[in-house]
Amino acid sequence: MQIGVVDLFCGVGGLSLGFKNEGFDVIAGVDSDVTCQYAYETNIGADFLGMDITRLSGAKIGRIFESRENDYRVLIGCAPCTPFSLYSGRYRKARRADNKWALLTEFSRIARLTKPDVISMENVPQLTRHKVFQAFIEEIENSGYHVTFQRVRADHYGVPQRRSRLVLIASRFGKVTLPSPTHLNRPLTVRDAIGNLPTIKAGEPCRGDRLHVTRRLTPTNMKRLQSTVEGGSWRDWDSDLQLACHKKIGGESFRSVYGRMSWDSPSPVITTQCLGIGNGRFGHPEQDRAISIREAALLQTFPKSFRFVAPKDPIRSD
Repeated sequence: MQIGVVDLFCGVGGLSLGFKNEGFDVIAGVDSDVTCQYAYETNIGADFLGMDITRLSGAKIGRIFESRENDYRVLIGCAPCTPFSLYSGRYRKARRADNKWALLTEFSRIARLTKPDVISMENVPQLTRHKVFQAFIEEIENSGYHVTFQRVRADHYGVPQRRSRLVLIASRFGKVTLPSPTHLNRPLTVRDAIGNLPTIKAGEPCRGDRLHVTRRLTPTNMKRLQSTVEGGSWRDWDSDLQLACHKKIGGESFRSVYGRMSWDSPSPVITTQCLGIGNGRFGHPEQDRAISIREAALLQTFPKSFRFVAPKDPIRSD
């Protein structure tokens, strides 16, 4: 049995890679960020379409599916979650208006027009609070699908990261039950993921791995990190190192800022700002630096063999 997959909002191909590793025939990925093309095509071995999904027709996706002789068709994707995420500083504004909200509607439009056998989507759990999600469910159900969605913990399924995700599966064949947790009693940890990497200094790349590089630190931030214990935060500092916001009554809300990770626990949620210690608990557990690009990728479960950039392309950590 052959199952063909098309990935909307594919990025560099993390979701596609999971399907590929499980034996699915990943045919193509679609994303408006053309800088993802090298990584996607190199690692997934599938075509990359660099285009805005709002300009994507159902007929085009239909032709992509038809280009391969598969028994079943699966449409997957993760619409950009920034408008719904509590980690976004734009969250409250996004509740009122953000054109990215329309991307979920575009996902359902493509699904309705192409009629795949199965639809698989993931996003942030906060999405379920919004009318756009309910409209998505209704349109999919009205198109003949049985919809199952559930909030899951990534660390319960072998991801060394405390991350909650909304997973949705819609099938024409009946209700789908999500697999039971595989790592409920023994989650993978930061040590499991990055504990064997070479020691590096802030701002200095590893000779054997150019992705194992992190940002330089100012002298003050170096002192702050040196004053932070494993698993600790700015609460470990002397008052002269603390920021003004930490000394305010509301400073308690900045619990993880400038924090270090713990070796024997899953990491915090890896965000697009994870290379800076001032953006969360992104300090290395013991080395005086933020986590590197390589470490961030490993904590996201990208294999070390994954090629993110062409050999001659520069690597930037800032």
